[in-house]
Amino acid sequence: MTRPEMPTAPSGPGPQSPAVGGRSRRGAPRTYDFRRPTKLSREHVRVLQIAQEAFARQATTVLTTMLRTGARLELLGIEQHSYDDYVATLPKPFFLSTFTIEPLAGKGLLAYPLDLAMATVDHMLGGSGAAQQPERPLTTMETTITGQLLTRLLQEFAAAFTHVADVRPVSDGIEYDPALAQAAAGSDTVMVARFTLSLGTREGAASLVLPFSSFAPALSDAASPQLSESAQRERQRAAEALSERLELVPVDVSVRFTPLEVSSEDLLSLTVGDVLLLRHPRDAPLEVTTNDVTFAHAIASNHRRRLAAAIVPTPSAVKDPA
Repeated sequence: MTRPEMPTAPSGPGPQSPAVGGRSRRGAPRTYDFRRPTKLSREHVRVLQIAQEAFARQATTVLTTMLRTGARLELLGIEQHSYDDYVATLPKPFFLSTFTIEPLAGKGLLAYPLDLAMATVDHMLGGSGAAQQPERPLTTMETTITGQLLTRLLQEFAAAFTHVADVRPVSDGIEYDPALAQAAAGSDTVMVARFTLSLGTREGAASLVLPFSSFAPALSDAASPQLSESAQRERQRAAEALSERLELVPVDVSVRFTPLEVSSEDLLSLTVGDVLLLRHPRDAPLEVTTNDVTFAHAIASNHRRRLAAAIVPTPSAVKDPA
């Protein structure tokens, strides 16, 4: 069964896959598996997009500083997959670093092409990174050097996700065969952030994978944040202070007869001694207005040798027996 496609993003090596965030042509059909319904809401995607874009900006700074070359990590889109479906999009060999996300359950996965991983080592050892990179697992020394970079990237990941969840990611291991990187069970739903990773003249597709079940409560809270008791009390105090100050704001008030309409000719011909006949009935109250809005009625009076207006019921209230 098909339905109109949601926005898609390039999925890097392997076949294209449905995306929750990203850009694509609208109207193109895609296969929809009702056994695996979409779990990421629009609100979840917005929260994730803010966090992942922040991570991409900070990671770009870390890569440029540590590798001493032009580097860029750019978010393409956010997708939902089963873990098996995601792994099937990756070529072999590939650089895959798993990490824990304490205090949340499960693991995360940071993946990018093996030649880019080798190039990072080349740059950190003072090389240009432009030479042909070997297609093999990293040596012990290369793994240690790469571990320093991964530690910095995971620190930036934690900082970018502070408004979502307080996590303390720790690198858990490196794999080169996607089938052996056991970051989740095959049927588990994962959130995949797709990136373009550029290092000097090299460019490849990178991805950051997170378990949906671990982040679902935090994403819902971040999308519809619940205020703490102290924050609620602070808002209440602010509302009371605002109401109190509003009651002290001076307001211009006018008491007027029913407005009179005259022609421009009569208005221009007025001279001293002319009389304008008001259309205001003798027994009708005057209007009490502010900013041209009538909010009460009054009758002419006096108070301590000054003219005054005594507030009276509105004409409608007098006529209404209720």
